[in-house]
Amino acid sequence: MGSDVHVPVLLGPVLEGLNIKPGGCYVDGTFGRGGHSRAILNLLGDTGRLIAIDRDPEAISSAPASLVDDLRFELVRAEIAQLETIIRERALIGEVDGLLLDLGVSSPQLDEAQRGFSFLRDGPLDMRMDPEHGRSASEWLAAVDERELRGVLKRYGEETQAARVARAIVRARAASPISRTAQLARIVEEARGGRSEKIHAATRTFQAIRIAINDELRQLEAALVQSLVVMKRGARLCVISFHSLEDRIVKRFMRDASRESEQFRGMPDVPEAHRARLAIVGKPITANDQEVATNRRARSARLRVAERL
Repeated sequence: MGSDVHVPVLLGPVLEGLNIKPGGCYVDGTFGRGGHSRAILNLLGDTGRLIAIDRDPEAISSAPASLVDDLRFELVRAEIAQLETIIRERALIGEVDGLLLDLGVSSPQLDEAQRGFSFLRDGPLDMRMDPEHGRSASEWLAAVDERELRGVLKRYGEETQAARVARAIVRARAASPISRTAQLARIVEEARGGRSEKIHAATRTFQAIRIAINDELRQLEAALVQSLVVMKRGARLCVISFHSLEDRIVKRFMRDASRESEQFRGMPDVPEAHRARLAIVGKPITANDQEVATNRRARSARLRVAERL
């Protein structure tokens, strides 16, 4: 997934999915390094507006002046679960024409060893989206009990050897603190004994721990629910996911929001509060061979689009 140059994933389909109006108001809920934001801003006219959100201070500080100095653009340091609050503070509830969520970890985060997201580069075992808040992965691993760890690995990493890996981590930390990415990767590799399928043996463990300490799935669920509050009729919701856990949440949310409440389903007169709130737009979109060849991160990307009713 890493790359030396940040390339926004599924850029063309995202812009088409958002159905951008020159004078519209849009939200990039996961700014990253600004690739999607820049492209959206390029399609907006003088009266258009783009609000970008990210909780990573490095993403905020690395935003180019060409974006930050644009009067149509605002970059907010916050969690995406604060979406409704951010939009309400700007008196824009029900005025948003499009919302983009590009989930997971960004290429720059993976590429910087000091952030501790990748087992391919040895560095401090941190993994926090916001390094200034919360517990690092090493601190979390030092305190979590084996049963909870096993559950996290199974649920968030879909790790088939969760019990074996959790037991190995607990045994290893008793001998010395687990503070480096290479150290954790080695423990997992030895615990799995070569049971790695087509991916690195530590992939699922690193994913699970990252999701747990950053509360990623709850953040996603909150943002999806709040999207229905902030978007206007005809607005587009575009979500890019990179693994099955995220995609299942997005798929289920869009499916449920595109139906009437169960007790009124099929009835001729459905109260407004129980009507469908979204219409699913097309089928899920994945990257073509050309994009995958130039951007490995796009291999597992899946874009789902829905329109606010």
